[in-house]
Amino acid sequence: MAFNHSYQTAKPVISTVETNKVLKNTYFLLAMTLAFSALTAGISMTMDLPRFTGIICSLIGLGMLFVIQKKANSASAIGLVFVFTGIMGFGLGPLLSHYAAMPNGGMLIMQALGSTALIFFGLSAYALTTKKDFSFMGGFLMVGLIVVIISSLVNLFIGSSVMFMAINAAVVLIMSGLILFDTSRIINGGETNYVLATVSLYLNIYNLFTSLLALLGSSDD
Repeated sequence: MAFNHSYQTAKPVISTVETNKVLKNTYFLLAMTLAFSALTAGISMTMDLPRFTGIICSLIGLGMLFVIQKKANSASAIGLVFVFTGIMGFGLGPLLSHYAAMPNGGMLIMQALGSTALIFFGLSAYALTTKKDFSFMGGFLMVGLIVVIISSLVNLFIGSSVMFMAINAAVVLIMSGLILFDTSRIINGGETNYVLATVSLYLNIYNLFTSLLALLGSSDD
């Protein structure tokens, strides 16, 4: 699971026009970075790289997150986001190749993509339509992430397939909650930097997709 973002609950007062501008810029940049990430993932798949490539790219991506956090208000921020999402997509290539090699592997990947899109657009639409404040979920989501990370580390030694599926199911629920949480923060003024908002939503989608893929492919893995 890729490293996720921090939880800031302070909500500065901003106008509806400014909020809509942040939303528009966030979704536009998110679409561009997801497309770029898909491109680098495709390039990675053609190179037939080993599975540990994903771990290396995740570690580099983790370092990039700290850089983006510091440079979020600078002119280089957008370029850094593309570098980050490109690296994450490149690291996804070996995982996609693994599932693509399974019987009906292409179908599994498409099902995971479709499910991810359905969940993201459905939850985003709900948050945008209702304009509810989901900031109260921050603490629960943080605890859930910590539990998942610790459980994942433990399962590296145990190697339990049941625990593996439980962890990925938990990630799906947590990322779904984070989509509501992060969208709500933008709507209610908790996040005014569209670069940081894009990175947060990108990570939610990335983790949601990989966990759904693991669950769908578990019966054939």
